[in-house]
Amino acid sequence: MKLAFSTLGVPGLPVPDVVRLAVTHGCHGVELRAHPEEPVHPGIGAAERAAVAAEFKAGGIEVLGIAGYARVAAPGDDEPVIDEIRRLLDLARDLDAPFVRVFPGAGPDQSPEEADTTAARRLGTAAEYAADLGVRILLETHDSHRTGADAIRILGLVGHHHVGSLWDVMHTWLGGEQPSSTYAALAPYLGYVQVKDIASAEDTTPLPLGAGVLPLAECVEVLSRHGWDGWLCWEYEKRWYEAAAPLPGLLDAGREHLARLLNESA
Repeated sequence: MKLAFSTLGVPGLPVPDVVRLAVTHGCHGVELRAHPEEPVHPGIGAAERAAVAAEFKAGGIEVLGIAGYARVAAPGDDEPVIDEIRRLLDLARDLDAPFVRVFPGAGPDQSPEEADTTAARRLGTAAEYAADLGVRILLETHDSHRTGADAIRILGLVGHHHVGSLWDVMHTWLGGEQPSSTYAALAPYLGYVQVKDIASAEDTTPLPLGAGVLPLAECVEVLSRHGWDGWLCWEYEKRWYEAAAPLPGLLDAGREHLARLLNESA
């Protein structure tokens, strides 16, 4: 498996520094948080995109994915959501990133059936554009659809190769789902896996990998047992928890922890 980290852990860090961080700490790739407060987002122009792509290529680091914030099940008109996804897909294509992350984001007043149908309709439309660009849209296990069982209701309706899943191990755990059940649901659609660690369900402040309660060993064991050979991306949510320890000082130990789990599962 390949290892990556999300720029959510180093908010606002300039691209050259992100690349150096990945190289220094033996990471193979980076997930770029695509938000206007970050250096890379859909609002940057062609020249900036070319410079970012060249920076990553020169460092030998892959752009794993573009972590967008489109909420595909949210109430309202379809077109603004589809347009947001298309802009994320354009950015991913320009940076040679294979994946774009989206959220479910259903509203509290929507029925599950309405939310699932809305999300599937929008993803199905955006999938055709994604296919033309050679990029996959990944629905993260998050918010209104935090388990694999939740996500599969949408993905099964879409039924398109260019729409898949992103397994966030914290959200499936918070949803009470066992790693084996999550994998069974998401395996046909799985793009990559976001790993992290926290103290408890009540305290989701990010911790070093292995220092918390999330079932990372079980997740890695399930993936290894089934021969899955994709990406593990450490999403350290420093952006939301300013008091959390800085990510750069944790990367070596985090990489080594994941390597141990992979060796134990081999």
